[in-house]
Order: sequence, then C-alpha cells, then structure tokens
Amino acid sequence: MAKCTFSTLEALLIFLLVMMTAITVSLLTLLFVTSGTIENHKDSENHGFSTTQGPMVTQTSPMTHTPESPPFQNFSGYYIGVGRADCTGQVSDINLMGYSKSGQNARGLLTRLYSRAFIVVEPDGSNRMAFVTIELGMISQRLRLEVLNRLQRKYGSLYRRDNVILSGTHTHSGPAGFFQYTIFVLASEGFSNRTFQYMVSGIVKSIEIAHKNIKPGKIFINKGNIDGVQINRSPSSYLQNPQSERARYSSNTDKEMVLLKMVDLKGADLGLISWFAIHPVSMNNSNHLVNSDNMGYAAYLFEQEKNRGHLPGQGPFVAGFASSNLGDVSPNILGPHCINTGESCDNAHSTCPVGGPSMCEARGPGQDMLESTQMIGRTIYRRAKELYDSASQEITGPVAAAHQWVNMTDVTVQLNATHTVKTCKPALGYSFAAGTIDGVSGLNITQGTTEGDPFWDTIRDKLLGKPSEEIIECHKPKPILLHTGELTKPHPWHPDIVDVQIATLGSLAITAIPGEFTTMAGRRFRERVKEEFASSGMKDMTIVIAGLSNVYTHYITTYEEYQAQRYEAASTIYGPHSLSAYIQLFGTLAKAIATDTVANMSSGPEPPFFKQLIIPFIPNIADRPPIGKSFGEVLQPAKPEYGVGEVVEVTFVGANPKNSAENETHETFLTVERYEDTIADWQIMYNDASWETRFYWHKGLLGLSNATIEWHIPATAQLGKYRIRYFGHNRKQDLLQPAVILAFEGTSSAFKVVAT
Repeated sequence: MAKCTFSTLEALLIFLLVMMTAITVSLLTLLFVTSGTIENHKDSENHGFSTTQGPMVTQTSPMTHTPESPPFQNFSGYYIGVGRADCTGQVSDINLMGYSKSGQNARGLLTRLYSRAFIVVEPDGSNRMAFVTIELGMISQRLRLEVLNRLQRKYGSLYRRDNVILSGTHTHSGPAGFFQYTIFVLASEGFSNRTFQYMVSGIVKSIEIAHKNIKPGKIFINKGNIDGVQINRSPSSYLQNPQSERARYSSNTDKEMVLLKMVDLKGADLGLISWFAIHPVSMNNSNHLVNSDNMGYAAYLFEQEKNRGHLPGQGPFVAGFASSNLGDVSPNILGPHCINTGESCDNAHSTCPVGGPSMCEARGPGQDMLESTQMIGRTIYRRAKELYDSASQEITGPVAAAHQWVNMTDVTVQLNATHTVKTCKPALGYSFAAGTIDGVSGLNITQGTTEGDPFWDTIRDKLLGKPSEEIIECHKPKPILLHTGELTKPHPWHPDIVDVQIATLGSLAITAIPGEFTTMAGRRFRERVKEEFASSGMKDMTIVIAGLSNVYTHYITTYEEYQAQRYEAASTIYGPHSLSAYIQLFGTLAKAIATDTVANMSSGPEPPFFKQLIIPFIPNIADRPPIGKSFGEVLQPAKPEYGVGEVVEVTFVGANPKNSAENETHETFLTVERYEDTIADWQIMYNDASWETRFYWHKGLLGLSNATIEWHIPATAQLGKYRIRYFGHNRKQDLLQPAVILAFEGTSSAFKVVAT
C-alpha cells in the first residue's frame, strides 16, 4: 500500500511536536527517576506518597484480623453481599482515559463513577469470592495492588489476589492518572495521586459495604441476546478468520448477555451482575464531562427503578453492568462515514477519499452523543430487566478461585505435538496511532498499515533508539511504531508481569482478562476453557469473560486478525500468539480448579511497584474570586419560571473541582432542591449523579474560574418552587505557607417549574 506522505509544513509541525515531547520526557526522567525505583511488591513499604504498601497476602497467609461474620450454616444457596461506592476522582485538570487524545481534559461532570462489589460465600463460610465492576476505563496494576494491600490490612487472608476480581467497564469518559507504566503515565499527562487515592478508597469501600451486608440468599442465571446496540468496527479483520469458524455464528459480534440475579431467602432483590460486549464510547472524543457512558446509564436506570425514593448512587440494590470481549465492538451503530462528504468509509483502512483517515468516524443512533448514550443504555437496561425478571435457573455448587502472575513476554505455547511458538516483548504497531472509527487520531496513519514509514521510523530511532531485530521478527507482520518492551525510562513502558485468574461459582466460571478480546478471540477462548473444564470433570460450565481486569495490556486478537493489522491487532502488544498463550494459561487454571490442585500451583513472579512517578503536567495553583466577589456567588441567576423540558442554567464564582477530590466535606457538586410545604423545608430531588444535571467548569487565568450548573427538567419533575445549590472547595495558598483546602457553597434564587 502507499506510504503516508506529508507536506513540508506538516512534517515540520510534527517534528517540532515530537521534539518537544521528547525533551519533556527527558527532563521529567532526570527529575523523577532515582536509583532503585523499581522494587518487588513484597518488599515495598513507602512509595513517595501517602500510600503505604505492606507484604502481599497469599492464599495460605494467616488471618491478622477477624472481621464481622454471619453465623454460617448449611442451607441451599449462598451468603451474598452487595455494595456500591463513589470512585470518581478528579473532574478537572486531568486527561480522560481511553481515546488518548491530547487536550481532552475533564472540565466537569455529567455523572459520578461507581465501584460495585459483589461477594459470594459458600453456606458454611469456607470459600468466597468478590467480583467488582468499576466505572473506569480499565484497571491498572497499581490500582489492584493497592486495593489488595488495603484489604489484607483489614481482613487478613479473607480477600486475596486469587478470589478478588477487579474489572473496568471501559468508559472512555473517566479520569486518567492512576497508572504506573510509562506509556499510560504519558497518555495520562502524569500520575495523579489525588485521583489514585480516591479511586482506591472507593473500590475498597464498596467491598467493605458488601462485606457488612452479607446475608443468606440465592443466585439465578439467565442469558439472552440484545439486538440493535452494536456493530463490529473491524469487519474486514473479522473476515480473516476461517469461513468454517465464522459459519458457526450468526453475527460478527457477540449479542448474548449473561446475567446473575441475586435475592435473599425471602425473594427480595439484592442486586445483579451482567456481562455484555460493547464499547462504552457513545460519548465521543469531543466530550469533556466525566461520565459512565452507555453501560453506566443502563446501571443507573436499573438502580433508579429498584431504589425508588433514593437519589442516584444511594439505596440497597446494586446493578453491575460489566464488560466482556468488547475489543472490536462499537455502539456507534450507524457505522463509519466520511464526516466531510457523508459517504461510507467502511473499508479495511477506514479512510476517506477526501481528508484521509481523520475524516472517518462512526455515529450513534441519536442526534448527539448524549442522546446516543441514553438510547443504547436504555436498550441494554430493558433487555437486562427482562432477563432479570424471568431468571429461574438457580446456581448452586462450590466457590473456587485460581490465580497466577505470568511473564507474558516469555510464554512458550504448544500449538500441537511438534510445534511451539512464543510471545513477544511488548510493542505497538503503526495502526495503533491511527485510532479507531470511534475516535480517530489526527495523524495521517491508516488502519491496516503493514509497512513502516521512513519518516516515523527515523523520528523513533533518533529519540528512542532502534527496535531490536528480535522484537521486529517476533511481531511480524506488525510494523513496529513503538518498541515499548525495550524502553525502560523513566520506568518500563508496558507490563511484563500479568494476572491470569478464574473464579468459579458452581457451574459459572468468571475469567478475568487483562485486556480487550475481540469477538472471535473471546469465542475461541470460552470454547477452549470450557473444554478444559469438561475434560477434567466439570461439564457444562458457563464461561464469562470479565474484560479489562486487574492489569491493562491493550488488545488480544486472533492470529488471523493479527495479520490484517488494524487498530486492535496493532495494539496486541505481546505478538501474534497472544490469544493462544492466554488460552493455554487459563486452561491450566481451569484444570487446577476442576481437579482441586490449585494449592499446588506456583504464584508466579510478583509484579513491581514503582516508587516515584511523573507528577501531573498541570500544576496546582491557588483559586481566587474576582475582585469584589466571593466563591459560590451567583454570576448568572436563574429565571423566575421554567416549563417542563426546559433547561435551568445558573453560573457561580467557582474554584477548581479537583480540590474536592481531596476533601469530602461535600459528596456532590450540586443539588436541585424543591420546597416542600408540608415540612416547610427544601428537599433534594437531584444531585450530580443524576443524568438530568450537568456540571461545567470554566477555567480562567491566574486561578479565576466559573462553574455552570444545568438542570434539564424531565417530564417526571414535580411542579413547584426550586433552587440550585453549588458545593466546592477552593485552594488557598499564602506566601511561604502550606496550601489549605476550604469548603464553600452557593445558592441560586428560587424559581418555579410550571406545566408547559
């Protein structure tokens, strides 16, 4: 295929951009890299910030604390606990994680992000597992290690690396900044300890709530297809798979949702977990509001229905909508079109005749991205409700778990009796830089690129050094753009040590996948793992894929899809045999569970925990109000009266919202309150977790900022007198004094909502 070409001006601008980035990285390396910054997790005590890290607990570690436990007894069912906690983190001055788009920083909040935990314990209390689905882009290794450490300090060996699964929903509208490997730290524009600590605390809190809520109950499983919410965004890659294999399936995406219904022994609702393959990218890369996207909206609708009378994020029922093999699955069902001409650009290279690949984008079914998010999420919710209401097949049987750490750069895979292959050191191909039809990059690189480009190769070689022949050969036919497995400054750019983990609940096996399987990769994986269970005596197992779990390693395609080198294949960092390696590794775990030999397995090489990380590129500065004004003062008031369907908009003197992630004086940035005559007081009707509200932060110069709150009045709103309140925290910094975070609030004038 033709190589990428650039004008002289384009080449000069790109060269200057790359040089500036390289200089920045070099300076940061000098500033923040010290000798001995990498240490094994088991030896670490203090990591240069407010986290302390103790020894990792293994399955046989002694209990150091006896938690509150129910009086275990034998009965038909399980002890079940559900919990939910906020894990939003920063909503300003931080990159959004997923699109890797420079400048896509958070500027406010559409909905809060939640961690939802589900604990299942055998009736006699002997074995348990915890599954946690978290509204983040993915789980970072650092996040998991710190969560496990905090659980160990509180519960001893009760919750461990083998029986706790952390799975990200993969919303692309959550904050970044919680990673330790260099490529993700650079994409995050630094490591944010503020956000990291908030996320860890929220995840742990959700598990603590679930632990306290454990009660006897039953679990029912149901399955069903969801139509009209997804397309395959790399259909030409899918067609690379054998026709005989494709003929076994009616679609090039997995349409089936697997759902667990959890109730107490009286039949009262406790919660649900569902797994479904869809990318939460209905909100596109022009969005700047933190939110949980389509799967989060489905969870929101289900919880609002079950927790009537409670505000969003509150109430006892917990609905977890978890990710699965979503690697090549898009919710932008109108497909890719050239945004400048309107014609289709659905081809192997996702490019347009005029404007090239940057003009090729897919669209959702709504008039805008917010409407598309709600339409897709509502369809998923409605089908989940049908499956929940009709669930009747009870799950019974033992709870078991198996886990290993594996060096994914050096796995030997036995293809057959005579042939073996190996995985590779991590590397990203050219098409990684092209982006996808859900979020194209601004570079003139097309998907399906199978040859390197002299321009980019020269830039890479000068700044980062040449990739070795070994890594080039191992990754073929991938043309290597970044040989991340050979880059170690300021820290390794990609993980070598990866978690593989299975937890079983009777006839259900939850496989924790540290990345994004494509559709066919997931199908092969489930089939082979099921066969391994069956051959070892556990027949008719249901295998679910919990994607983006425990550590993030980008994508995993089939060997055939890898040859096409679209975005997903270029992002398969351990080479063409990654899927075969995972099938082999998880097969070993399945056999160990089925034959009750988990205790004989080695734990594997422990992952590192890095002491010092690059600090955020955006510094903390003091907030200040305009002269003559105070924080929280109204700048743009509400009108006296609004009709249902209109938008109330109030602007206040603001402060940087990231201050509020450090200080939990207020749990919301806003409330919409209605005056109740019966109690002669104001009652909160909506908060910042409500999809009817928007919180926008407008950053000015030298610490000045405004906050605009919108309330989109729904048809269900009660008529009457309302007001809007704003809650914030300002950073006060006096000369030569430590910074102080101070809470403030503001209140709008009252206004009426009347019938239209």
